[in-house]
Amino acid sequence: MTVLQRRRTVHSAAKLMSRKRKPLHKRRVKPVRKKGAGTRRYVIPPIREEIHPNNPLLSVIIPAMNEEKTIGRVVRQALRICKNSEVIAVVNGSTDGTAAAAQAAGARVLLYTEALGHDAGRRMGAAAARGRILLFTDADIPIPAEQLAPYVQAILDGTDVALNDYDGPVKRNPVHPVVEAKHVLNSILARPDLQGASMTAIPHALSRRALDVIGVPSLEVPPLALAKAVSSGLEVRAVHHVPVGKMNAVRVKRRSGPDPLSQVVLNDHLTAIRWITDELGPRGGYSDLQRVRCLTR
Repeated sequence: MTVLQRRRTVHSAAKLMSRKRKPLHKRRVKPVRKKGAGTRRYVIPPIREEIHPNNPLLSVIIPAMNEEKTIGRVVRQALRICKNSEVIAVVNGSTDGTAAAAQAAGARVLLYTEALGHDAGRRMGAAAARGRILLFTDADIPIPAEQLAPYVQAILDGTDVALNDYDGPVKRNPVHPVVEAKHVLNSILARPDLQGASMTAIPHALSRRALDVIGVPSLEVPPLALAKAVSSGLEVRAVHHVPVGKMNAVRVKRRSGPDPLSQVVLNDHLTAIRWITDELGPRGGYSDLQRVRCLTR
């Protein structure tokens, strides 16, 4: 073999080895990234004040029962609101994979084998929450973080109870009794400016101060909680509009008889009115003008 042939052989072997090494080199330096991984973008920028890790700025509370199809999206949007937060999924009475889906999405799961009943999940979630701000939403309506953040921001700006500026379908004829009840309660509370805004509707948020004044047990009866908040002089405002009625319209089912959920909500409003009259008198704090009722007896 000549010198030239040996050089060509060595050069060919080196070229072949180089080709074999390149794919290995690329696989070694290529970063491993899971599908969907990346830096989370928060709607509310981090605040400067220091917050203890065990006491987050925000607690998002999500009652859930058989909502495995939507709970993951709800949790992920909630986690995008701000950095220092926790998401609590109160999974109760579920027979599907709701708990696993919520945990996989990043929520802390409170699991109850039996159904807690209407709004009881909010009470249990609030009792376990560690945040300075409590935001309540539902597991069946994935609301974008951009639409949830205004409620949290309102609390940061000094509001105690931040409500959804949602009046309900007031132009329907006849108006639904639940919609009427919300307007009536706000009028009795001398807050007609709130119109149909209610703690019955999500989303809404509370400051820790508001929770202490209202009391955790009252959250199980949202109209009562609202009555206590307004009567105690807390700052209550309707801060942002989310059309939850339209977003949840697909869940409405035709029934031949009364809607049991509507009956529960109406009874909750009666409970709130009863509390108002017990606290402020039979006329709820309103003047009797010039009537002298004792003369008619």
